[in-house]
Amino acid sequence: MNNNNNGEFLRPGRIEVVCGSMFSGKTEELIRRMKRAKFAKQHVVIFKPRIDVRYSEEDVVSHDRNAIPSTPIDSSASILLLASDIDVVGIDEAQFLDDQLPEVCNELANRGIRVIVAGLDMDFKGVPFGPMPALCAIADDVTKVHAICVKCGSLAYVSHRLVENDKRVLLGETQEYEPLCRHCYQEAIKDT
Repeated sequence: MNNNNNGEFLRPGRIEVVCGSMFSGKTEELIRRMKRAKFAKQHVVIFKPRIDVRYSEEDVVSHDRNAIPSTPIDSSASILLLASDIDVVGIDEAQFLDDQLPEVCNELANRGIRVIVAGLDMDFKGVPFGPMPALCAIADDVTKVHAICVKCGSLAYVSHRLVENDKRVLLGETQEYEPLCRHCYQEAIKDT
């Protein structure tokens, strides 16, 4: 911690990214970090894209059904308006937000705020997803978490889509997606 001219301690800001495929525990890790910050009596706020209503319109909810209250937003600019007097900002499903998110996260970190971002690093075709590559590049810390491949038990590489639909954004769970390792993913797309 730095000391300013008034003798007050200033908390250094930082950006932490948690990324990986679906079912890898990204949201679970975000919730864990946010709950620890709350336990430490830090002021926290969590945001999620308004389009993510799989488990709840308001809460951030993991596939294991752990939940924490959140504020749904339509654009990353909203975060700057809603994050005053906050120590820690959490952002879930960041891949669904706009390309201004890295700039917003940088501004928050430069204000001394700890920013924790969770999201898919790749879409169902194995292509880097939304603002996640830029967030990984500017992050102070990147944690890549892995699901287990449902075919062979290796570490998963990508979220393979099980349903016929070419839209990049298709909200879903185990009926629509499965985590696959690189080898099993290559085998699965050969058959399509």
